[in-house]
Amino acid sequence: MSKAVLVLKDVNTFYGKIHAVKDVSLEIKEGEIVTLIGSNGAGKTTILHTISGLIKPTSGDIIFKERSLVKLPAHQITALGLAQSPEGRLIFINLTVKENLEMGAYLRKDQTEIKKDLEFVYGLFPILQSRASQLAQTLSGGEQQMLAIARAYMSKPTMLLLDEPSLGIAPILVKSIFKAIQEINQKGMSILLVEQNAFLALSLSHRAYVLTNGEITLQGKPEELMSNEEIKKAYLGY
Repeated sequence: MSKAVLVLKDVNTFYGKIHAVKDVSLEIKEGEIVTLIGSNGAGKTTILHTISGLIKPTSGDIIFKERSLVKLPAHQITALGLAQSPEGRLIFINLTVKENLEMGAYLRKDQTEIKKDLEFVYGLFPILQSRASQLAQTLSGGEQQMLAIARAYMSKPTMLLLDEPSLGIAPILVKSIFKAIQEINQKGMSILLVEQNAFLALSLSHRAYVLTNGEITLQGKPEELMSNEEIKKAYLGY
């Protein structure tokens, strides 16, 4: 049985007076893809930001590789092996594609392994290799998303947090991105995925949680959630 790499215990997070995350408990085991689905404003991105240290929880605990994260600054959390590809991509638009990827690996010293990982992400996303010397701002939205995921991978994390990787992207590129997510996972990396395309995300995942108004209201295997009438109606469109 795989052990949990990330555990949230009764986490509460506020934005000012807004109680955005309410007593959330969840876990991601080694090598799993776990999806968090919910409507806009349900608190999904807030959970990711709370895990990665960009927002501090008001109560509860977040344990990553058996270590509590709640008092650590974001850069220390990244150094422990937890990387985020944020909603909106947030790549360095005035750097080249290759420089963005090198920025992902800035905490690393293992040059031989960095080179191997660069080759791996170029294999995942060949367009990035062909555009390695271009400024990142010249890429399309889908290509920028590929770069954001590849940059996060270059930090060699134990776990990836992916926030809305299909948002605003042409369907043909979405398929490429989700295929790459699967390949990254097959290398043993755990992934917590927030994704608006619930059908696609559930098809890819080992387990999923449903978030409603900041609370976990359902959890289970993808096939269980896909056959749930409420989920079908709210998120799958049938």
